[in-house]
Amino acid sequence: MPPTKRDPLRDLLFLQERMSRIFDEALLKYRGGGAANGGWYPPVDIYETEENIILKAELPGVDPESVSIDVGENTLSLRGERKLEKGFTDENYHRMERFYGTFHRAFSLPYPVDGDGVKASFKDGVLKITIPKKRHSGAGSIKVKVT
Repeated sequence: MPPTKRDPLRDLLFLQERMSRIFDEALLKYRGGGAANGGWYPPVDIYETEENIILKAELPGVDPESVSIDVGENTLSLRGERKLEKGFTDENYHRMERFYGTFHRAFSLPYPVDGDGVKASFKDGVLKITIPKKRHSGAGSIKVKVT
């Protein structure tokens, strides 16, 4: 079996995202926030195709109407809320491991994107956001005079 080639940049981006998440969680705890007070972080996958950058976020139990997506030139911000079902009190629960309340995630995207062509769908508790990569205007190639 041939050895698999590792991509150090991919490993570095994964480490950067993980460290960012750890610092965000620590900051929430320091400020008195965190899961106990309503802040939580839905897990996401971000990948790309030739034409698009795609983000998938696990949001089971979240009303799609409560989700807000903001896309800038090379950033994406995701906000929303998972509400605790009405009629339940703390005394009704034997165990509560799911997080409730508001969430906010912000991501730096690897390329400038076209914010006008963003599409989002929600299926089986997974939010899928498709963001077209920005196309540069002008010719695809230029001629260079060699002297």
